[in-house]
This record gives sequence, C-alpha cells and structure tokens, in this order.
Amino acid sequence: MIRNLNQMTFQSFGTVLTDRAQADKNNETIIPLSVEEPQIDLYQADAPTWLNCSGGKAVLSVSTDAETFQDFYLDKRVCVSAGVYFVAYPFKGEATVTMTSSKVPQIVGTKKNGSLREDPRMRVDGLYTFFYQEREQGFIFSGESHPMPELTYVDQGELHSVLEGQDMLLKQGDITVYGPNQWHMHYADIGVAPRFVTITFDLDGLDLTPLLNQKFVAPQQAVTLLQQMLREQERMDEYSNDMIISQLSMVLLTLLREAASPTGAKLQTSNAVHGENEIIRQAQQYISTHIREKLPVPLVARQVDVSPSYLTALFHKNLQISPGEYIRRIKLQESKQMIRENNLNFTEIAAALQYSTVHHFSRQFKEKFGITPTEYAKSVR
Repeated sequence: MIRNLNQMTFQSFGTVLTDRAQADKNNETIIPLSVEEPQIDLYQADAPTWLNCSGGKAVLSVSTDAETFQDFYLDKRVCVSAGVYFVAYPFKGEATVTMTSSKVPQIVGTKKNGSLREDPRMRVDGLYTFFYQEREQGFIFSGESHPMPELTYVDQGELHSVLEGQDMLLKQGDITVYGPNQWHMHYADIGVAPRFVTITFDLDGLDLTPLLNQKFVAPQQAVTLLQQMLREQERMDEYSNDMIISQLSMVLLTLLREAASPTGAKLQTSNAVHGENEIIRQAQQYISTHIREKLPVPLVARQVDVSPSYLTALFHKNLQISPGEYIRRIKLQESKQMIRENNLNFTEIAAALQYSTVHHFSRQFKEKFGITPTEYAKSVR
C-alpha cells in the first residue's frame, strides 16, 4: 500500500525536505519512468541522495535490506540516507524523477514494474445463510454437509458440535468453522436452550484450514463485528448485504490472525452478541403477544425493566424507529391478518386493536399500505 510521505513515516530511510532546502544541481541525474517498461533500476545510495518528482506522478519504494520495501507517494523532495535501497515507479503513465548526490548511486539490480495497487488476499465471494438460532432445551439437529464453509458462534448457553467423529462442546463465546463438505451436527444437553449464529458463505483466497476442527474463544473484535452484522440484518436496506459480507471478511481475517498469533484475550464485555438488543427482543416479544391491548411506551419499558427514554434510544439505535412507531406498525400488520380471517368488521377490528375510532384506524391503514381497509379486504377475498 502506498504510504503518505512525511518525516515520521520516512524517518527510517532519510529526510523529507522543506521547500527552502536546495540540492546541488551540478550533480543532478534525470530518471525517466514509464509504465511500459517491464523492469526498473534498483539503486543503493552510497551517500545522501536527493530525489524529487519533476514531472508526472511517481512512487518511491525504499528498503534497508533490499528485501522488504515500503512505497511512498513522492509528492515532496526527500534525501535518502546512505546505504538505503530505492527504486522509483510511475504512478500512472509516465513520470520523471531527478536524483542528486555527491556520489552517483549504484544500480544493484532491477525490480518488476508491476501494479502498485494492493489487492485483497481473501474475499467472501457470496453469502448463503445468516441465522440467529434460538433453540429449545435439549434440541437435536440430525446433521448435514454442504459445499460451502460454515461459521458457528455460540451467543448464549452451550452447544455440542459433532464433526469428524468428535463431540466438541462449544460454550458461550466459543466459535468454530466447518470446512466445505464437512459433515456436522448440533445438539444441546437436557435443560440447555442455546442461542447461536450460523453463517454459510463462499470464499476466495486464503485457506481456512487453521480454523477447522477446533474451537476457540472469539476475540472481542470478532464479537463486535458479529453484533454489527446482526444489526445490519435487522436494518436490511440496499447496502446491508454488502455491509454484512464485508464484515464477515473482517471476522474471518480476525480469526485467522488469532489462530496464527494467539493473544489469549478475553472478551471485555458480556459474551452475548445482542447485549442491549436482548432488551429490544424482549420488548418485541411483549408487544407481539399483547398487540390487541393498549401499549403505551412506558408500559412496555416497565415490562423489560428499563426507562422509556432508554428503550426509545435503543429502538432508534438498532431499528431506526421509535417504540411507538414500531407498535403502530405491528398493530397495522395484525389488522391485515384480522381482515383476512373475515371474522370481524372494521369497527370491531379497530376496537380490538385499541384505536380510538374506526376512522383513525382507516386513516393509519391507508397511510401505511396505500389502500383503505375496504380495498385490502376486496383484494384478499
């Protein structure tokens, strides 16, 4: 990746010069650069060497050992220290670099004039499933295999994962990855109702072998990313799928880094991915089961043991609507079901859902769905 050129980033290789600093023009060498050239000369400075891009745009690649190079956008004049290896590339098209030194730097080899762009080593190529699973006590999933890898993260409780003939107990906060076509099954002990995330996906690039057939505590960064993915799934606008796929790439890279260099870091907060979202989940469940009652926000907040202002803040943060608006939407969805059942007239439906008048109900129905209750009833009968 091309780095910004300043005194701090360049200090291991030389000095970034001020506009007032002047080079000795008598010892100046012109280096023309072109993207058409397959190889470009590699120099080693025998003495302090001044470099400046005098035409076009150039990148300066420098190293102290001729093996590991760092690339800098050459938009300032620099003085490369004696002993440093360097090569200049055209950023695009053609460029010209001037080189000034009391001793002409030696050409010690060449470097390939390739792309300066950094491409990802790993990419999630597609997403098939992304489930937050809430299973009953002692459940058993008989097992499956499929051609895509799968990630499983235990959010709450414990989950037995059987693969390769081994029974692996995943505890809260544990994570594992199954390889393509690897048969696996899940089950929970009697009295345990686990909650867990499962994701199936396609992957290009890096090999997931270091993650397979083992479990480890998910790093905090991975847990945070999973939390963000779940919020995107709830939001689900035109950008959400791309956001989820990008975040999954970050999760996998985080796990690969942890597998390569374990930090042993413990989660800094509760292992539950939903954390505060659990409050929203409980509120949604209460609203759903009491939808035909009056549901002022303070009442719902009391049921989940938080203040109305905090519940409102959580709804805005995670669902982008207020609790009152959420309740209104659920009531209107319930009214559609009641209309389809054809057991009550509109006045009775309005009363059952605690609307002040049938006119109030009809107006909100039209605002939400674009048609009147009467028009909707005709369309479904």
